[in-house]
Amino acid sequence: MSILQALDGYYHRLAARGEVTAPGWSPEKFGWCVVLNSAGEPVDVYDLHDVSGKKPKPRLYRVPASFARPGVTPRAFFLWDKTAFTLGVTKSSDGKAWVASDKQHAAFITLHQERLAGQDDEGLLALLRFLESWWPERFDAAPFKPEMLDANILFRLEGERGFIHERPAARALVEGRKKQAGDDDITCLITGEQAPVARLHPTIKGVEGAQSSGASLVSFNLDAFTSLGKTQGDNAPTSEAAAFRYGTALNHMLTRDGPNRVRRPIGDATVVFWADASQAEVADAAESLFGETFDPPEDAEEAYKLGLELAAIAKGSVPPESRAGLAKGTRFHVLGLSPNAARLSVRFWLSDDFEFFAKHLADHFDDLHIEPRPLGWSGAPSVNLLLARTTALQGDFKNIPPLLAGEVMRAVLTGARYPQSLLAAVIIRLRAGDPKMSDGKSGSIGWHAAVIRAVLVRDHRLKFYKEKVPMSLDREHRTPGYQLGRLFAMYELAQKRALEGLNTTIRDRYFGAASATPASVFPLLVRGGQNHLAKLSKTKPGLAKLIERELDEIYGNLEATLPRSLSLQQQAEFAIGYYHQRSAKLKSDKGEEISLADHEASASEEGDEA
Repeated sequence: MSILQALDGYYHRLAARGEVTAPGWSPEKFGWCVVLNSAGEPVDVYDLHDVSGKKPKPRLYRVPASFARPGVTPRAFFLWDKTAFTLGVTKSSDGKAWVASDKQHAAFITLHQERLAGQDDEGLLALLRFLESWWPERFDAAPFKPEMLDANILFRLEGERGFIHERPAARALVEGRKKQAGDDDITCLITGEQAPVARLHPTIKGVEGAQSSGASLVSFNLDAFTSLGKTQGDNAPTSEAAAFRYGTALNHMLTRDGPNRVRRPIGDATVVFWADASQAEVADAAESLFGETFDPPEDAEEAYKLGLELAAIAKGSVPPESRAGLAKGTRFHVLGLSPNAARLSVRFWLSDDFEFFAKHLADHFDDLHIEPRPLGWSGAPSVNLLLARTTALQGDFKNIPPLLAGEVMRAVLTGARYPQSLLAAVIIRLRAGDPKMSDGKSGSIGWHAAVIRAVLVRDHRLKFYKEKVPMSLDREHRTPGYQLGRLFAMYELAQKRALEGLNTTIRDRYFGAASATPASVFPLLVRGGQNHLAKLSKTKPGLAKLIERELDEIYGNLEATLPRSLSLQQQAEFAIGYYHQRSAKLKSDKGEEISLADHEASASEEGDEA
């Protein structure tokens, strides 16, 4: 099933529930209404703004459908438009006054003279008389206001509560559009039916980073994009009705804070999702669970329950406590859209049964499992947060590499191999240190270790990596990278305990080099470590003995000759070994416990208690 076919099907579900407009109509924002008497004289201006919040906001009204207006030839909307069309006035270049917009106003008048010819409805005749008698200079007089400039304008007949476009005669004109000269029937690519072609496809609004006025998902404006001498929509023959339906459904999902939209873009992709089901409650249950997965609850217990639900669905069963209505075989769609000038790019498009996505989401969270849990880890972090914490400069969501985000999202939802660029990006950020995140919180190496382990675990499961990666400290895991990471952690522990109050450790200076070229760096670390241990032997002999015992055990797992370099996967194991060792609780002969990362261990214990 294509993207447009899936969107067309979703429109019918929304229409059955009265959540979207009928063909020929679209929701638009309005703040002003001009009240006309039967002679066409403007008698009042009514403020439509919503004043319930801190600032007045325009309200949404269903009006005759808008459309894209490319080029320089003015094209007016029917029964409403901006002041440039309806009143012939627009803001001056300095924004301090108005200037006439004769071409736009003439287009508005011509359209309504043609479409309202022969009408006898009182409201439609009043609008026609208004247009025939209006001149822009009247805007300077009451009841018109400067703040109306360039805003959308509705019309209402004096003494009535409804708008002129809502009158039965107006609705008949909107919904009963006659076939125009030059309209040829085509076979619609979406429905397969014979119908007039949509020359211009609908404008899509709400994609982060795209033009605020909207952008096109399907468009042809240069010869290079066309074929066989066809122009505009003839290159992708879609009926006007089907184009309206898919555009309306997509715009509905892209509404800010809507339930079918991932709250924050993933990289540069705005993500929407929806289900196909004969019963609305079944589709709602699937969409609700998927939405919570990508905007998970902060509460650790709720996040844990979410993971159990996904795991149960992945195994083909839904526990009694799971959300009601979720049915097996529910078809599900996920669409990621990225801005591209005046157009939209499809970053990814995935369509399958909901169990398919649930299984791979559960696998994703399992692959991320590492012990102890990282600092600030509350159950199942969203893909967005995961990428921000481990790949983005300063931990800022805006700095997530867009191509990487799309590839990771596809791997998460399909169970495919994580991109190797993810492993490289996480290791690069890890080498750069532990900077303050954009929200002021400190990053944690545990987040990096979790993502690194997820990549290696999945590679092992898919036969791309032969070594099985431990979840927690495994002293018998003898890969060079893992054991060298443990060794590095112990020398850092010796340094920190010998030089109390130290702000900069060997991790800040040598972590990257030690993980990439250990043979050239570790001799230096060993010499420094011996000095630190000698000092500890005098001040804290028990601790020195404990560290030396751990070092002896690690050296016993290493070959006599240090490797000159480590592969990307071995560098990844270095990071995991380092995290496991620095988080481990080491017991002295007196029963005392020490750890390089006491604060992370405490955070893990608090999470376990929760």
